[in-house]
Formats: sequence, structure tokens, C-alpha cells
Amino acid sequence: MNLYERWVLPRLIDLAMKNQEATRHRQGLLPAARGRVLEIGIGSGLNLPFYGGEVESLVGVDPSEELLALARGRLKDAPFAVDLQARSAEALPFEAKRFDSAVTTWTLCSVPDAPRALAELRRVLKPEGALIFVEHGRAEAPGVVAWQDRLNGLWGRLAGGCNLNRPIAAMIREAGFRIEDLETGHLVKGPRIATYLYRGRARPL
Repeated sequence: MNLYERWVLPRLIDLAMKNQEATRHRQGLLPAARGRVLEIGIGSGLNLPFYGGEVESLVGVDPSEELLALARGRLKDAPFAVDLQARSAEALPFEAKRFDSAVTTWTLCSVPDAPRALAELRRVLKPEGALIFVEHGRAEAPGVVAWQDRLNGLWGRLAGGCNLNRPIAAMIREAGFRIEDLETGHLVKGPRIATYLYRGRARPL
């Protein structure tokens, strides 16, 4: 890991994800989480203020120690127990059917093996549990998709492994989930290659 990835990129990610529109999506989605919650890619903990009163406890995993250090500074106001763990989402050390809710926000774009991470989420969710997600990914318009494919490699090198063109809804379904609510489209302002969002909830099949 070079100096940019270790010291500069985590703070750029934290700053970028504090924007008003991302906050609006957090406010709209996260109150649906309940019980024991697992959040993958918790990063700097920007979701923490938006969880509702039905959350009993939260386990947050992220591979970046630097982002987790920022998250720990936001724990003091959390009204529930929070356990932060530096680890990959592709190999979760939790027993099957442990969690009531799983949360992923702007995370699946940068997980190296996103299908494996989704399979792990399905494994650790209770049968009646819910996957709550807002992610950016592959757009619908062919012209935008062409630019996403063209720029994906360069974008990933600058943005910590982020992929522009992952088909998020298809990946969730292929991992064994039934999507119950889904909203898609350019739901935030910004470059069209990076602002096509998938927002919704899914349950294990």
C-alpha cells in the first residue's frame, strides 16, 4: 500500500461521501435496519447517525484500518453496541443466520470479489433478514455504459479499486436474494458514469 492509498485516499473518500445527496439516501434507507446488523464497508462510519431505534447492535467490517480509525471517532453518540473489525467482506467469521439486517452503501463497487461477499451476506443473514443497499454501478443508457467500460480501469486506480460498471441488481439476484424494493437511475448529481444508483432491499431466497 502506497502513501496515497494509506493516508490520502481514506480522507478523500470520507470527504466525498459526506455530500448532501448521499446523506439523503442514508436517511431514507438506514432506519429500516433492525436487530443485529452487519454493515460491510463501514468505512469512516458515516452511516452511524442514521440507524433507527430498532437496532440492537452493529458489527461493521472494512479492510481499511485508516477508515476505521475515523469511524471510531464517531462511536461516542451511538445508542447501541458497535463492533468494528478490520477484515474483508469475502470471508466473514460469523456463524450462519446470525444477523437480522445487512447493510451495504457504496461498497460493492470496490470489493474485489463482490459475488463472494454477497454470498457471505446471504449466509450470515437470517432467512427473514433483509439486505439494505444503495450502490452505484452499471448505467442503463448505452452511451454512458460505453464510457463506464472505457474508463473503468483508470477510475479504479485513482479511486481505491472502485468499479464503475458492475450490474448491482443482477449480482444481488445471482447471489441468492429476492429484491423486494428497487429504485434505479441517476439519483444523485455528478458525472453520469458514477451516479447511476441502485437503491433498495432484498431478502435471502
